[in-house]
Formats: sequence, C-alpha cells, structure tokens
Amino acid sequence: MASPGSSFWSFGSEDGSGDPENPSTARAWCQVAQKFTGGIGNKLCALLYGDAEKPAESGGSEPPQATSQKAACACNQKPCSCPKADVNYAFLHATDLLPACDGERPTLAFLQDVMDILLQYVVKSFDRSTKVIDFHYPNELLQEYNWELADQPQNLEEILMHCQTTLKYAIKTGHPRYFNQLSTGLDMVGLAADWLTSTANTNMFTYEIAPVFVLLEYVTLKKMREIIGWPGGSGDGIFSPGGAISNMYAMLIARFKMFPEVKEKGMAAVPRLIAFTSEHSHFSLKKGAAALGIGTDSVILIKCDERGKMIPSDLERRIIEAKQKGFVPFLVSATAGTTVYGAFDPLLAVADICKKYKIWMHVDAAWGGGLLMSQKHKWKLSGVERANSVTWNPHKMMGVPLQCSALLVREEGLMQSCNQMHASYLFQQDKHYDLSYDTGDKALQCGRHVDVFKLWLMWRAKGTAGFEAHIDKCLELAEYLYNIIKNREGYEMVFDGKPQHTNVCFWYVPPSLRVLEDNEERMSRLSKVAPVIKARMMEYGTTMVSYQPLGDKVNFFRMVISNPAATHQDIDFLIEEIERLGQDL
Repeated sequence: MASPGSSFWSFGSEDGSGDPENPSTARAWCQVAQKFTGGIGNKLCALLYGDAEKPAESGGSEPPQATSQKAACACNQKPCSCPKADVNYAFLHATDLLPACDGERPTLAFLQDVMDILLQYVVKSFDRSTKVIDFHYPNELLQEYNWELADQPQNLEEILMHCQTTLKYAIKTGHPRYFNQLSTGLDMVGLAADWLTSTANTNMFTYEIAPVFVLLEYVTLKKMREIIGWPGGSGDGIFSPGGAISNMYAMLIARFKMFPEVKEKGMAAVPRLIAFTSEHSHFSLKKGAAALGIGTDSVILIKCDERGKMIPSDLERRIIEAKQKGFVPFLVSATAGTTVYGAFDPLLAVADICKKYKIWMHVDAAWGGGLLMSQKHKWKLSGVERANSVTWNPHKMMGVPLQCSALLVREEGLMQSCNQMHASYLFQQDKHYDLSYDTGDKALQCGRHVDVFKLWLMWRAKGTAGFEAHIDKCLELAEYLYNIIKNREGYEMVFDGKPQHTNVCFWYVPPSLRVLEDNEERMSRLSKVAPVIKARMMEYGTTMVSYQPLGDKVNFFRMVISNPAATHQDIDFLIEEIERLGQDL
C-alpha cells in the first residue's frame, strides 16, 4: 500500500500550540465556533470557560422539561445564524426535519437543543458535586417510564425529553470518581471526533465511500506498528469491534497461517488444534475458540505466579504434552496487562518458546498496550516486537471513546488472504484508484464502523507526549493508592508489591472482622463485604469501583485508573468512602 504523502495525516507537533487551555487558542476556537454554529458556539464557550450557570442535578421521577426552542427567520443563509423565534416542538415530528421541504430551520433548532442537553451532561460529568450514577433498580425504571415502542410517532418535544431522561440515568463514565471499568474518562477531542464520525455516517469497506477515514486508518495502524517495534511499521491490521474480536481475529489468522486449507474445507480437514493462554487471561480466548469451531477444551490454561504472570516452564511443559498426544499447538496468547491483576506475562521468554516450537505468538495488550506510549513504563512489554500479532485497545488506557480496538499483524497480506471473498459488487478490480485502499475484504465484517477518527484526532491534539503524560499520571495515581493502603488499618493487599499497571487489588476488612482468626468463617464473611459496599456506593451515587473473586481468593476490590481527570483527592475520597460505607459490616 502506498504511503499517503501529506504531512497533514501524520502525528507531529508536540509544542502545545493547539492546547485548548491556552487563552489565545481558546479565544480563537470560540470565534470559529460562534461563526459556524451560531448559538451553539456561544453556549459551548460559556459552558467550557466558566461564563454559564452550573447546571443543577435533576431530581424526582418526572422527565426534565424540554427547553424553549428557537427557529425560523427569513434569511437565505445556509446554515442560518439569525436570531430565532420560539418554535413549539409539541406540534413537530421527525417528518418535519430534513430532508423535509423547509426542514432546515426546525432541524437546526432541534439539533441545537440536543446539543444543549449533551453539553450540560458533559459539564456535569466533571462536577464532583454531582452523582456518578442515579441508581434505580430495573423494575423501578421499567415502571417509572414507558419505554415501549409504538406504531404512531411521538412529537419532538417528547423526543427531547427522552434524550434528557436517558442521560439522567446514564452512568457518568467521565466522572473523576468513576473507577469501575478499564474504559473511563471523557476526552473532549475524542467526543468531537465521535460526533463527526456519526455525522459522516459512512462505512469502512472501500476508499470510494470513506476516503479520508481509510487513509487515517492506514496512517494510524502503521504508527502503532512502529511503536510496537516492527521495522518501518511494516505489517497489517484493522480496527475491530473490541478486544474480544481482535483476539478472535488473531486466532483465525494463526490457524489459517498453519493450515490455509481450513478456509475452504473447515475443521474436518485439519488435526486437533491447541491454543495456550494464562489462567488469568481474558475469557475472549475461549469464546473465540468456541466461535471458530476449535472448541473451549482446546484452549489450555497455563499456570501463573502469585502476581498473575504466566509461568514459561509450565507453558513449555503443556506444549510438549499436547504434541505427545498428537495434537497441534498453533497459538500462544500472552497477556500484557491482565484484566484483574494488571499483570504482564514475560513476553521474551514466551517468544523464545514460540520460536522453538514454531507456534504463532499473539499478545493481548488490550489493557496494557497504552504503556507503549510511555518511556517510563514501556519496558513492561519488552518482547512484544517478537509477536506475530497484537491486540491493542486505545479505548482503555489511552482514553479514546468507545469503541476503538486494533488488531496488528506482523505479516502483510495474511489478513487479506485469510478473509477475502472477492465480492464483485464492492471490490471491483477495474477501479480508477489504488485498490490496496479498499480494505474491507480483509475484515470479517462487511459493514464496519469508523473507529479510527477518534484516535487519530486525539493523537493530533495531544501528540504522543500527551498520551505519555496521561498514562504516567494514571500509573502514579495507582502507586499513590497502593502506598496509602498497604499498611493502613483495615486493608489487606491481594498480592505483595506495588502494581505493574493501574490495577490495585485489595480487601477492605471491617472492624468486626479484624479480630477474627484467618479461617473459613472469616473468609465467608469477608466475601460479602465488597458486594455490600459496592451496592451502597451505587445507591448513594458517590463513586464506583469493581470487585470480583479470583481462584481461591474471595471477593476483593479491583481499583483501576484510566481517567486523567482523577486526582489524589479523588483517591483519598474513595478510601474514605469505602470506610464510611463498610465500617458497620
């Protein structure tokens, strides 16, 4: 594939000249926004730069009332930016919006008011005085509102109310005190890119219908491969609907590489295949094996040490056992950043074993791949450059809005050979441009969402240095939490030593359990502590953090930090809140 020539597409300037917190940049941005968006630009600048009244938290069970709307003038400007007269949405329906005749003005008014709803939600997401969640049980929400679909249309006033109601009960995943999942935070540039992507509303299968997006995918995947360490960024890749699908792609391609006949003849034409992954790896490896007809019994789980890292000697032992049984080892999936412990498998040792036995090496770096952006922490993935394929989810540690997952493959052309079906109505061979940019035939999907633009635009806005600062900050916050609780009364660490990633795993032990001997009764009672505290967190709406059991360890908290909005004060708040909510247990 020929490289796009213009420097416009590359990841460059790191001098901060585009920093939205720079006053001159902010003023210029506001002027542009006001020029092209009319009222929206004024409202957005007021909200973001402190001139607007802080929105109040909605209360009660009634949906918020739709705001008074503006529309209609006599000018011929497109889009119109004149002062608007009030319009009554109670008498308007979706059929009155574009592409309806004379639909431009009500469309602009309607979208401006949707934007107002979204901007208020964005600002509230960063307000620590607001709740992370306004929790209601499923039956309460089902009874409180009519969610059923009807034959007759509702008016636009009701549609706006539905938008407000939906966001009222949504989890504020950008809130600085939301720590529940690996994907947290709300990046403003990423959000803007997502809005643009939805507005463009195109598909990623051919250059002719997604020219810029296809080029950006090429540029961005190449940059990611360079960071992995493949010479010149060579290889292949694709953005897929999440890390589970990226991992399945790796399994699919590894099988094809070893037995290309499986594409036409199926599993009956190949011997019993065996994949290997650690006992702490993501469940998607087994799901992929089930979906591809390999079978979950053909995924061998390798023992881990006390920190959750794969033990290479056990991997080699199990490979030898499989070969002695007449089975064919075809893939080893190492993990760079396990879901619970945040552990990094010893990739160099795994690579040596894969080379020795001629097995495809995949690295699931969905969670840990972001550390490659950090000079301080990228050593934890030493050996990733020897992998045949890598999963990397920028929507996790890098804070790109969901979803954004990449599968990177070292051998160019292999994905195409594995997946192409030569659909002549899409991939005509006599088009007038370079057909290598028609990337859809190497994907399992036909329709494929544009996931790259969020990452590309954020990268342009932050630079690699910005991502590095984001990642270093989150790991520093994790170490701060660890240092506070490791010797604090009422806390026990799940494993010794500071975390390698932002995962901090611990038990909170209420006063009533601190005097008990370490026996089965204590463990039984301790297992109930985290679920109760989590339920109380959600009912109060103050914060959210995940918990789980693992192996013989009863329920413990797994704290993860990927939101750059979080601060030391938010970590302090979490500790105090756990103690407040759990002291009576």
